[in-house]
Amino acid sequence: MHITGPRSSFLLRRASTLSSRTRHHSTVSRNQPLSDPSPVVASQCRSYSGVSSAFRSVRSSVPRWSHGFDWKSPATLTSQIRTAGSSVLDRFHRTLATMASQNAFSGILTGLPKPGGGEFGKFYSLPALNDPRIDKLPYSIRILLESAIRNCDNFQVTKEDVEKIIDWEKTAPKQVEIPFKPARVLLQDFTGVPAVVDLACMRDAMNNLGGDSNKINPLVPVDLVIDHSVQVDVARSANAVQANMELEFQRNKERFAFLKWGSKAFQNMLVVPPGSGIVHQVNLEYLGRVVFNNDGVLYPDSVVGTDSHTTMIDGLGVAGWGVGGIEAEAAMLGQPMSMVLPGVVGFKLSGKLRDGVTATDLVLTVTQMLRKHGVVGKFVEFHGDGVGKISLADRATIANMSPEYGATMGFFPVDHVTLQYLRLTGRSDDTVAMIEAYLRANNMFVDYNDPQVERVYSSYLELDLADVEPCISGPKRPHDRVPLKDMKADWHSCLDNKVGFKGFAVPKDAQDKVAKFSFHGQPAELRHGSVVIAAITSCTNTSNPSVMLGAGLVAKKACELGLKVKPWIKTSLAPGSGVVTKYLLQSGLQKYLDDQGFNIVGYGCTTCIGNSGELDETVGAAISENDIIASAVLSGNRNFEGRVHALTRANYLASPPLVVAYALAGTVDIDFEKEPIGVGKDGKNVYFRDIWPSTQEVADAVQSSVLPDMFKNTYEAITSGNPMWNDLSVEESKLYSWDSKSTYIHEPPYFKNMTMDPPGAHGVKDAYCLLNFGDSITTDHISPAGSIHKESPAAKYLLEHGVDRKDFNSYGSRRGNDEIMARGTFANIRLVNKLLNGEVGPKTVHIPTGEKLSVFDAASRYKAAGQDTIVLAGSEYGSGSSRDWAAKGPMLLGVKAVIAKSFERIHRSNLVGMGIIPLCFKAGEDADRLGLTGHERYNIDLPNNINEIRPGQDVTVTTDTGKSFTCTVRFDTEVELAYFNHGGILPYVIRQLTTQK
Repeated sequence: MHITGPRSSFLLRRASTLSSRTRHHSTVSRNQPLSDPSPVVASQCRSYSGVSSAFRSVRSSVPRWSHGFDWKSPATLTSQIRTAGSSVLDRFHRTLATMASQNAFSGILTGLPKPGGGEFGKFYSLPALNDPRIDKLPYSIRILLESAIRNCDNFQVTKEDVEKIIDWEKTAPKQVEIPFKPARVLLQDFTGVPAVVDLACMRDAMNNLGGDSNKINPLVPVDLVIDHSVQVDVARSANAVQANMELEFQRNKERFAFLKWGSKAFQNMLVVPPGSGIVHQVNLEYLGRVVFNNDGVLYPDSVVGTDSHTTMIDGLGVAGWGVGGIEAEAAMLGQPMSMVLPGVVGFKLSGKLRDGVTATDLVLTVTQMLRKHGVVGKFVEFHGDGVGKISLADRATIANMSPEYGATMGFFPVDHVTLQYLRLTGRSDDTVAMIEAYLRANNMFVDYNDPQVERVYSSYLELDLADVEPCISGPKRPHDRVPLKDMKADWHSCLDNKVGFKGFAVPKDAQDKVAKFSFHGQPAELRHGSVVIAAITSCTNTSNPSVMLGAGLVAKKACELGLKVKPWIKTSLAPGSGVVTKYLLQSGLQKYLDDQGFNIVGYGCTTCIGNSGELDETVGAAISENDIIASAVLSGNRNFEGRVHALTRANYLASPPLVVAYALAGTVDIDFEKEPIGVGKDGKNVYFRDIWPSTQEVADAVQSSVLPDMFKNTYEAITSGNPMWNDLSVEESKLYSWDSKSTYIHEPPYFKNMTMDPPGAHGVKDAYCLLNFGDSITTDHISPAGSIHKESPAAKYLLEHGVDRKDFNSYGSRRGNDEIMARGTFANIRLVNKLLNGEVGPKTVHIPTGEKLSVFDAASRYKAAGQDTIVLAGSEYGSGSSRDWAAKGPMLLGVKAVIAKSFERIHRSNLVGMGIIPLCFKAGEDADRLGLTGHERYNIDLPNNINEIRPGQDVTVTTDTGKSFTCTVRFDTEVELAYFNHGGILPYVIRQLTTQK
């Protein structure tokens, strides 16, 4: 391997030399020049390339969907590949033996005996280190430690890295860097399509540079679940599932065919077809291994995913979190992820939930507490006796919303509840026995029957579960929790308050406005707060039988009392897997949900991702013509402005039973304790308490309706697809044949004219401000996933390319086309840009001319004139979904830097991955306090020599108006500096792989 330029390779920074007289490793000085590695280092690099090659050879001989082994049983990879030929097996075992001898901790490789004789396999034993510091480590940090030990070759992972993790209590506050190699990668189709596009494009780039394009191939298992494409076009209909799937395939046939090509072209990639479920629920119920048994080597499951709610798997005791698509691609290709060793917040749960309180109420409470505490970039680990009193599904609900409270992970260590859930969901007894034996032997299992060793945490929080009360969250942010008893008062204060996260500024004399209209021949009316969308949706809740069956019980009680949801409310139910349908039918509750309009509409994210479908024209007209603040209530995890639907300005997150209750009430302007929901068939008022099920009623329904065979039957057939998927015909080729006319899949320009010489570090000179933002600009603002507005640059492009308006589809579905996504960048209709002096919308001012233009048109003018641009922003810039297009789009628009008060963790990493400089104002400063208007020209004084840049150093920013201020450059690790030097993470990887022999 030959890597050009100092500091250009993270791997070579970690390189070690092998003494000619001993087999011991010694770490290379970080100050040693790295542009000319020694022959010994180069030889070792080639040996690792051989390891990867051997793994690829072996894995190509087993079924693609198997990821190289049968995770449902402890059978080893060797037994499955015995038919591959003795030469392959011999080479594989020689490779494995070589790896074991090179591992600096091979001395603690220990056999794990089976109770009946023999052994499950071997594992790297943490107790064998005999280090008392390990006993105090949080369980989540132990997973990082085991990974570092298992991968410790003093090349990609060093003994120094292992020591940093063991000494976590002292090193974590110092923001030290460690490498992490996840066991697998998880994708969904909105983020998966651009990831596969990038991989296909990287293969072309490798070819153009004279490298071996087959090196662009996942080296770890990759699971891609198609769940983000289905829209609620048809609702309140018995055939809604079939009708919506047919429309889904009509719109997305080209994307689906591309993904099917990827599943054949790339090894180690499983694609779960449309109509199977939501990615995180499928991960929880099926894909999660908890413990891998890979050719007799046991280790904890861990996963990074291109969806921020990958954290749901933390409820199963699997370490998982969201990363940007470009970072995930590097992990697929065998690159160690560089991360800052996180602090861990210990969150103690005690007591028990009160009667009638749901997991959704609990997670909204936890979200508010942790958001207030401040957990960005940290792990949260739940512990205490209360943890043992909540179900696995409740834990998964809490873990799922980690992005909403800002943490990297919300982790629940494995205990008896976890093992019960594994058995319930169809994992074999042998597999569960192996998991328990391994985790107990490696001190990673929590047994609440044993005395608990006090673990050390960075900070501490505690919640008595008995203090949790029913609540919802909104109207614009998931952490703005409102107790149910205060909802009416809170709603009226929102009407009064100035426009903001908790305000709509509706004049007093307009707050009682009534919009009367005719809905399919019958009289109807809307007021401020009227519910027009009620959706049981999102992995956060649809994986939880207690709240799903609770919703069915509310519907049943309402039907029996004679209450009915008004027909103009768009109601929908989108289960996260086929298991939900089975237990709703088994319980007999689905018919009551159907009676209230909550027919099943599809198996996917639907409303939570913005795929709500259109409202009835009469409803939409009543809202628009009367300026009604209409409401949506959904059991989702995101309620940012413009996300759920363009016409619902008030969006509330609620438990599935509460979604049904609010649909029945028809408004959020109600006090459930005092006001009736409606009038029953006997003419008497019906109150909330009359339809709300008790905790025992819900528990009885779960006990009698959720059965293990439901999970087994559902997932036995999950990879077989459906007729529409199976009928997709795709070319079997290693290189993709790009179609220049396609409006879905387009060859991106990232690697055009790329050479083997890195572009190097650079500052910014005389840049204009493209946009000037306040706080909480989300990735939905930057790169919306929902509908394409008919007047937008993206719509103009589609019309010019012969696409009818009815076939526009969504931005999320067109993420495989850079031309559309660049035009969709900063295209959210609720965008607030200070350059427009309060006007809301996806426009900006072209500073040189003073013209008001679409953001895309203004950026195009700057680019055509050779002028750089920057973005100014407030706090929490890039919060929300971990979509890489929120970084790719600005890069394509010519944005060179973002200066913000603070960044969301994943988005900051994505900006670096695309070569954009993230800068933070100093504490107490922001654009307004510094007197910046955005009409200035900006110079960022960043050294051109990468050796002169250090993670987190200060840089000077000056303007043409004479203002000068200091910012912190947010390259947080050495490896991020390497990415910046190469113009981004993917060019970095391509240059590395091209030079490997």
